[in-house]
Amino acid sequence: MLTIVDFTLEELAMFLLHAPTNPSTLDVTSKAVTTGSQRVPECGIGKSLNWRLRLSDCEVNRRKARDMAKKRGFLAELNHQKQLADKEREKRQKAAERERAAALKAFEKAQREEQRALAAAAKADADEKKRLEKLAQTAHVEAMTAEAASLNAGLEEQINLLEGLIAATLEVDDHVDLEALKRKAEHLSKHRPDLRPQPLPPSVPPPPKPQFVAPEAGALGRVLGKNKHAEQVTLAEKAHAEAVARWEESVSRHHSERERVVAEHERVEAQRAAELQASYAAHVDEVERDNQAIDTLIANLGYGVAEAVEEYVSIVVSNSVYPEEFDVSHDFEFSGESAELAIRAVIPPPESMPTVKAYKYVKASDEIRATDLSAKARKDLYASAIDQVALRTLHEIFEADRRGLIQTISLEVGTSAPSPATGQPAFMPFAAVSASRDEFIEFDLSAVQPRATLEHLGASISKNAFGLVAANTAGVRAA
Repeated sequence: MLTIVDFTLEELAMFLLHAPTNPSTLDVTSKAVTTGSQRVPECGIGKSLNWRLRLSDCEVNRRKARDMAKKRGFLAELNHQKQLADKEREKRQKAAERERAAALKAFEKAQREEQRALAAAAKADADEKKRLEKLAQTAHVEAMTAEAASLNAGLEEQINLLEGLIAATLEVDDHVDLEALKRKAEHLSKHRPDLRPQPLPPSVPPPPKPQFVAPEAGALGRVLGKNKHAEQVTLAEKAHAEAVARWEESVSRHHSERERVVAEHERVEAQRAAELQASYAAHVDEVERDNQAIDTLIANLGYGVAEAVEEYVSIVVSNSVYPEEFDVSHDFEFSGESAELAIRAVIPPPESMPTVKAYKYVKASDEIRATDLSAKARKDLYASAIDQVALRTLHEIFEADRRGLIQTISLEVGTSAPSPATGQPAFMPFAAVSASRDEFIEFDLSAVQPRATLEHLGASISKNAFGLVAANTAGVRAA
């Protein structure tokens, strides 16, 4: 049971504003809030192929990496595909965000009402203060109830995503138009904003030249005589001459400093222009190389080259956006001779499943309590996710492969867990299945029960994946 105690409304508001949309855990005691989710341990299988290698080099690397090293391809360098993934993720989170926004709005409203009631209570007499304190308590209850509703919305969205892994992929066409991945070199004026021309610093004009002002004789001069006035004029002329000399020296320094600033600006601008031209030339070359690589990939796909098929599959599975709390990675290898793809889908461990069924505000104890999700419910949810990942992987690859280069897929779905023999991380299969293209594409996945479909395909499935019991893969072509 998780408990929230000793909270002010301001702290709860900050929690709601900054907590993730789908918190999988909440641990709040003595004014401390933590949220988070299980991170998927890296499976640590092999290294990725460099997509710019010539095919002959790829063949050498592939033979050296028979453990089916993870293929990432050039997707990481193509912003177009990243944007597609971001849009898909955003689309699937809209419902949860709307529910969260509504719950947050209700909380903020209740918070404002409580604060107004408390402020009024501080100025009221005894009876009025009692009434206003009651209003403040009511607002507090509403705020806590709204917080619980927000937490429940996150839980509901997390479970809905896990239960809808197949439905999410049926909404999109998994085929990737490789021509659409080509880029155009950006215009020079938009390249490297940090290297755009900088204006010459404005010049500050020098001070004005001192003007000579002769002293007036005045009444005192007439009394003291002309000699005294002449002496005053001489002193004024001397002071003026000294002032002019200082001014000339200042102007000379000003001109010298300006010449230095202009020369430095010209030097920096020349260096900037050279760096910009070099950077832009490198950008154009990179775009041309990338586009040429795509042309090569398209051509090699036409010939059914194994490395090209693997590269294309890497793009397809990278486009498959899973929930953040249930990230899935893939390792694979294609055999051109048998037209078979051996693929392994690595899912998070059982600990990634939600542990809380619902949150409820208990007015008597003024706390939010969590109702635990039963072990059976977590076990069933994990088993369902495994079945859905298996069918989703088969569907996405077969649908994306319009050329029919892949005739059979041998698939394993499992997680990375300590080996009972060595204690080191190792792949533990929970489901193993082999499917032919001609048979699988006839299935209507929107109307099937995933477990029944896998059994129809003769899959080997773990009897207790949640307990880390591996499936018996004997007799099933290994991925």
